Amino acid sequence: MLYHSASHLIERLSKEAGEALMRHFRKEAHLVSLRSSAKEAITTYDRMADSLIVGRIKEAYPEHSLLTEESGFLAGDPDWLWIVDSLDGTGNFANWNPLFSVCIALMHLNELVLAAVYAPAIDELYLAEKGNGAYLNNARISVSEVSRLGESYLLYCEGAERDRARTGRTLNRVYPQAIDIRKLGSAGLETAWVAAGRAEAYFTTSIDPWDVAAGVLLVSEGGGKVSDFRGSEWRVERSDLLFSNGRVHSVMMEILQES
Repeated sequence: MLYHSASHLIERLSKEAGEALMRHFRKEAHLVSLRSSAKEAITTYDRMADSLIVGRIKEAYPEHSLLTEESGFLAGDPDWLWIVDSLDGTGNFANWNPLFSVCIALMHLNELVLAAVYAPAIDELYLAEKGNGAYLNNARISVSEVSRLGESYLLYCEGAERDRARTGRTLNRVYPQAIDIRKLGSAGLETAWVAAGRAEAYFTTSIDPWDVAAGVLLVSEGGGKVSDFRGSEWRVERSDLLFSNGRVHSVMMEILQES
């Protein structure tokens, strides 16, 4: 493995952060009150997990750059960038919903090379290495083989989109074309489930890079495709994105471009 030591770190660290979160999951009833503002919800545990992850990465690779939801951009060697969402699905965590995850990705020379999405409450660890495939709990995974949008299950979240009218228009155009649309509340899991063939596509608007960086590599290594709504490759910036099994990608893009 080209990134042997970093691969071990990303696996160990995602589990360590997930286990730390589980020690507090469903322990504080007052967190449920945060569900009224899920998009802005930040708990003590987001910061706790972020501090743990950032600290461990800095110990192992003090020269590397980091970009995390809680710490922002921590400048270092521009050739290496860790992208972290320490608690993806804060609203779910606060609401005692088990669909939350720890998301960690590593970029080298502007290419994603390692990724982990760990959902500790359901014990699902997704890992990917560039050129080496995607895995769920050590078993190789791949995207679904469904080729017709009318036979597809889709996943969606509005990311950081604040325009609910746009959200409504987007859903109104897509929903009649598919079997169903689901919303999990964790972009990390939504991307991972596409990589594992549990849905044919996931589309999201104005999403931040820490929410999806790991998923970009997971879906790509699972045999799928990732682009923005115009077909351009993912970049480290807030954007509208489509993740798919590749087979329904073009028809989904046609619909999304008009929304």
